Formats: sequence, structure tokens, C-alpha cells
Amino acid sequence: MKPRPFVTVLMFFMFAVSMVGYSQSERPTINICCNTGSDLYVLLRKENVNLRIYRTPGQAISHAMDGTGVLLLADSYPTKRVSVSSSMLELARKKKLRLYIEYPASLPGLAVPDTVATPHMERGVVVSDVFGNALKPMSILGVNDCHVIPVNVKDPLVVFGKVAGFDKAVYGVSDVKTYPLLFQDGNMLVAMTRLSSFATSRYEPSDSWKVVWDYILSWITHDQNFRLSGWLSYVSPMYGRDQPLPADAMGVSIKKGVDWFFKGHFFVAQSWKKMYLKYEGNGLSPIGPPVKRSWPNGNGSLGILEGQVSHIYYDGDQEYRYWVRADNQGQVAYALTAAGNYLHIKRYDMIAANLANFIFYHSDLRSGAKNDPNSPVFGLIGWAVTHPDIFYGDDNARLLLGLIGAEAYLKTDRWDKQIAEAIMANFRTTGREGFRGDRLDQASILKHGWRYYWDGKIINPHPHFEAWMWACYLWLYGKTGYKPLLTRTERAISITMKDYPKKWLWTNGLQQERARMILPLAWLVRIENTPEHRKWLNEVVSGMLKYQAPCGAIREELGPPGEGMYGPPKTNAAYGTGEASLIFRNGEPVADMLYTNNFAFFSLNEAAHATKNKKYIAAERKLADFLMRIQVKSARHKDLDGAWFRAFDYGIWDYWASNGDAGWGAWSTNTGWIQSWMVSTEVLLERNRSFWTLTRNSRINDVMPQTVKIMFRNETK
Repeated sequence: MKPRPFVTVLMFFMFAVSMVGYSQSERPTINICCNTGSDLYVLLRKENVNLRIYRTPGQAISHAMDGTGVLLLADSYPTKRVSVSSSMLELARKKKLRLYIEYPASLPGLAVPDTVATPHMERGVVVSDVFGNALKPMSILGVNDCHVIPVNVKDPLVVFGKVAGFDKAVYGVSDVKTYPLLFQDGNMLVAMTRLSSFATSRYEPSDSWKVVWDYILSWITHDQNFRLSGWLSYVSPMYGRDQPLPADAMGVSIKKGVDWFFKGHFFVAQSWKKMYLKYEGNGLSPIGPPVKRSWPNGNGSLGILEGQVSHIYYDGDQEYRYWVRADNQGQVAYALTAAGNYLHIKRYDMIAANLANFIFYHSDLRSGAKNDPNSPVFGLIGWAVTHPDIFYGDDNARLLLGLIGAEAYLKTDRWDKQIAEAIMANFRTTGREGFRGDRLDQASILKHGWRYYWDGKIINPHPHFEAWMWACYLWLYGKTGYKPLLTRTERAISITMKDYPKKWLWTNGLQQERARMILPLAWLVRIENTPEHRKWLNEVVSGMLKYQAPCGAIREELGPPGEGMYGPPKTNAAYGTGEASLIFRNGEPVADMLYTNNFAFFSLNEAAHATKNKKYIAAERKLADFLMRIQVKSARHKDLDGAWFRAFDYGIWDYWASNGDAGWGAWSTNTGWIQSWMVSTEVLLERNRSFWTLTRNSRINDVMPQTVKIMFRNETK
């Protein structure tokens, strides 16, 4: 006999209840003392948890039913602590209440000082097994701008300390000064900082913090099955991993990407120039609070700042880098003209032109001896306004490629003379094997003269520093036919490819070296489409794509030991003391938008158009899909909305990585290196175009003969 419909429904309902423990309406009641803007309160309301809210801890404890749970949250953190009298705590014990107290002013039997510690590079570390397999001991938790009350307790659940590692404290915590963050004391779970501001303070990773709060809430409610079904975040990726992209997703990304320059107020304005100069200082630590939203944007004539550093305040804002570097001016000019052309916004062109003019006419970046045709530093462009006598070839290359692209969109040859001079100034300080080295400085060049470098025999198979200047040489050769540019560049590329990959030098990882190398190889194929050149290109592209995840991300990879400049820290003490990779060991699912995915995006587009290789085309499209998805979305933080952070963990689909790079941590942004190449390359993809073809009508050859004459005095070999 078949069961009746009612019986079937009842059986299904009983089965469902047995699986989840209870329905939403049957969740235990939680007493909470906080304001209604608290992250935890907002989340629990979204979860339909039964809440009874009170204004003071005393009221919450007095009115709570026996055996229930009470949350006492630190609304006024970090200026005011949660005060609970000894008598109230004794009442809670008698009523068998379970309390969660954070940032307490005092606790019976525990020496709670008036002082608060505010360490900078520390992270939370799980030191107990109470969170189960989901969050094992030595798991790392991000706690931004943590104000922690230093106490001594036995057997804490989570501590705060400076540890190396990606998501695990790989060296443990035995050699680290730690502060208890969360511990149990009888009927209390106590946090010595505010943990309930996980969304406002942007604690990461979200999945890990959800495990922590599942444990806290299940403990205070006596309910082992208590689980949060969702989470609260005010800064998130634009789209989920598998979420269908709208038809106009790339157009939206371009618009958001260029708007970010203005929403972040990165263009220096005359009205706050003094403040910018104050924080910029000598350029060694140009870090300060966010530019106020009420401050106006400049028009580019005073330059653009670098972006945000990775330090996040407890209110979710990020510190800014008050530094004006030459390369960012050119790169942003390119992004503005590309987006302006795509979006039909003419004012972007004016700002881009002002940035270019700032480099050449309104700063020391190209002044003094650098403007003297008789000087061996003639034509070179300084690294930054604070360091105009330092010359990085790779920085000059990004600046110059940006200006070349900007000229193409503006349909002008306004800066051709300076562009040609800068490329040739770098070229004549490049050795006979085609390598230039990591950096040069004005004092040394003035001392030795340019021919000292021209005749040098330096070998430097380090694409991070060499490859994009090679691309500039090849681009200029393609427009002028000036043979030495090709001869030396091809020689250097040949030497570099002979050593690939075992002897390659690497900076933060090997993938970024591949990403840089693809561009000159693609343009070499444009110039000389030989089997060997195509083989070189395919070797590097295939090596990089070996680590492309199904979602499109290019995974980071550390290079051969002993060849890297900035590998993972070798001790806990070394964490945060210099430049560093985002990963600790190969295999960790992290994509780097500052050093790898940004340059791979642009370079893959050039390789795809140069070869029509279907593998390259497919990889580029996958990468574009990934980058659109992880672009920052934030209604609360307008200065982040539309940006790309340096790091993304595509395993958990969250902004997370080792944050040990002292200057460019996981949550840093960059107006030039990151943002500009993302936006400008998206425009190229939308137009099914390459940079090579975009700039094919350049008239730079008109100024080349005079440039060569000045630079080499007819002595070119």
C-alpha cells in the first residue's frame, strides 16, 4: 500500500530536521549587547537567529534566561572596553549562562592591564584543536589593525604573533612573542580584541573566520549543530567563481577600473599638495592615511600617487602610498586614453596629456643633466620625484610603453622626441650582449660615461629587469629599422632562452619572469617569424600556462633555490622585513596581480595576435574572465571599488595570501603596475586589437635620425 501524501511529507520533514538540527525559527535565542550596526548583529539578523538585544552588559546578564548564551560586544573599540562587574559575572555563573566577552576592561582572577598592544605584521594563529579539521592548529587568521590587551593565560585557542607562512604558521610559534586573542575561562569565551567586526575590519580569510564564529556561537548556545549559512563582507570580488557573467561584464569592468582612479582621489591637487609632500617625505616610507573623500582630484599636472598599501585600519580603510613615480604617470596616461576612447570621455585625454607633460616639463624626472645633449645621462627618466637620479630600465620601459599607447589613442606625436631619446638613452647604456642590469644611477654614469656601459659584457638573464626594455627596443626597431636595436636585443634573448628556466634569476617568483618575457618574444616573432623565435615564445608561454588554473588564474611559482631575490622568509623574524613572495611553497593557489597576471594579460594578448595560436587565445580569454571576476566590489569603500588587489586565493575565492612583503602586501593596489594594464588590455580585447597594431602608425622615425646623431655622435657599432 502506498503511503498517503501527508505521511510522505511528514517523513520528509522529519528527515530534513534530523539533517540540519533545527529550522531557522527553532534556532536558540541569543542575548546580545551591542548596537544594531555591529557586524555580528547584522549577520545574525540575516541568518534569522532569535536575538534579544540589550543596551548594557548588566541588563543582558540580568534578563537572560537561565542556561542561554550572551554576547557582549565592544561597540566603542578601540577607545572603550567592555565593562562587566564581578557581581554580574557571578550572577551569570549562577544562572549557568555562557558568555562571550570581547575587549574586557577587567576579569576576576586575571591581571588585565590598562595598556593595549598594537603590533603591525602579526597575524592570528590557531593553537587549539577545538575548531576541528576545518581550522587545524597553526592555521593563520588575518586580524587587521589589531588592538590587543596583553594578558597571560593558559591554553588559549587563538594567539596573535608574527609568523611566516601562507595559511599555516610553518615555523610554529615557540620562538614568537604572542598575545592571547581568544581563550576559555569557565563559562566565558574571552577575546582580548574585537573579533565581532570581521566585516568592518575586513578580517580574512572569510571561510576561516566563519569557522571561528560557528564555534563561538555553537558553544554559547550549547548547540553543536549551530552553523552560519552565509557571511557578511563589505569588500568582495565582483563575481563568484561559477556565476554567469553578464554580456557587458568587460565594459563594466573597464568603466569601474578607470573610475577607481578618481574615486580613490589619487591625482594630486594643488589644494592638498602640502599634505602629499608631508607624507611623501624623502620617498623611503611615503605612507599616510587615506586621501579624504572631500579632497578634490587634480588634473594630472601634479602627477598621480601609487595607490594603497596593504595595511588595513580597524574601520576597513587602507593607508595610501604618497609617492609619485615616473612609471605610473605613463601607465595611467595609457589607461586613461584607452578607457576614454572606449567610453567616449574626452576629459581623460586632457588628464593623460598633463601626466605626460608632468614627466617631461614639470618635475625633475627629466631635468638638469638629463636634458643636456652633451651629458651621458641625456634622455634618461628618473625613477621617482624623490629619486630623479636613479634609473631602472624596467620602470622606464613601462613608462615609455604607456606613453606610446597614449599617443596612439590621442593620435599625436607630441612626445615622440622624448620617447625616442629615452629608449636610446637606455640602449646606449646597454652592454654588448644586450643586458643592462637591474639599475643604474646618475653619479656612476657621469663618472664612467655611457660608452663604459655600451662596451660592457654584463650577462643578466633576469626578465623582470630586462625584458620590457627589450620590448621597447624591438618596438622602436619595428618603426625605424635601426639595426643595432635588433642585433643586441636578439643576442640577449638568445642567451636568456639558452638558460631557461634553470639559470633564470627571479625576483618574487618564476611566473613573473615568464610573464615579462612573453612580450619581447611575441614582438620578436612579429619582426622575424622564424621557427626558433616561435619555439622560444611557445616554451615560455607553455611554461606559464602549465600553472593556469581552470578559473583562469595564473598560479604563482617560486623559481630555483638560490636564484631568487625575494623568496619566502626563512624565519618568523624575517617575515615582513623586506620584499617577499605571496606564497611560501609551490602549489599554494595564489594569483599575483602586481607582478604576474597583470603583465601576462597584456603579453598574452600580444602573443595571441602575433601568432594566431588558439592556445594563447583561449588562455588569454580565461585570464580575462578571472580578472573581471576578482575586481573589487565595495559600496562602503569607494576608494577600493573597481580596483584589483595584488593577491587572490582562487582556492577559497577570497583576497588572501602571505602578507609578508613590507612594501607591497596582499591587499595593496597600484595605479600603474596593476590597474593600468588591466584596464588598457581589456580595451584591446574588446576591440580585438593588439598594442602592436594600435601603434603601427607611429611617426617616431621622423625624430630617430637626429636622436641617433645626438646619442652616438655617429659612433654606433
